[in-house]
Amino acid sequence: MPFDFKRLDIPDLVLITPRAFQDARGYFMETYKRSEFIDNGLDDDFVQDNFSHSVRGVLRGLHFQKAPEAQAKLVKVVRGAIFDVAVDIRRDSPTFGQWQGVSLTEENGQMFYIPAGFAHGFCVLSEEVDFTYKVSAEYAPTLDRGVRWDDPAIGIDWPMENPLLSEKDEALPLLEAADID
Repeated sequence: MPFDFKRLDIPDLVLITPRAFQDARGYFMETYKRSEFIDNGLDDDFVQDNFSHSVRGVLRGLHFQKAPEAQAKLVKVVRGAIFDVAVDIRRDSPTFGQWQGVSLTEENGQMFYIPAGFAHGFCVLSEEVDFTYKVSAEYAPTLDRGVRWDDPAIGIDWPMENPLLSEKDEALPLLEAADID
């Protein structure tokens, strides 16, 4: 099997470790194989790939897209390191408002699967980061939403202070006032 799928404390979140085949020339790894993902209960149809480049101290998020274009995400660092976070925003979920954070680096090669119904964000720990992710719905600007990165009701333990934020992210609402339905 080319992947190890590990369910996290919030069971719908999955940390995926691909198997790398190394030799003197370098390495090769599969980063997505639909049949393997389906066999492990991740049957999203990914329709768009995104690429993000950021510098140390940047925090992006917490972002999500509302139904009917809610997005599952499969995220991976290509170069650098991030602290990646998913927050459960499904009101009927027993883990509503809870968060899970993982360290994604070029060295560990891990991927983070985040299903629809979660807000997503990350902060950059390296000098620069190149970050890719697949999404299960195309970007729909009219359904684009977010939650404040520092909402005390969520209580994310970010590994940085005073992050660099976009104007959009600075203006995001707290979870209790967010347009999630």
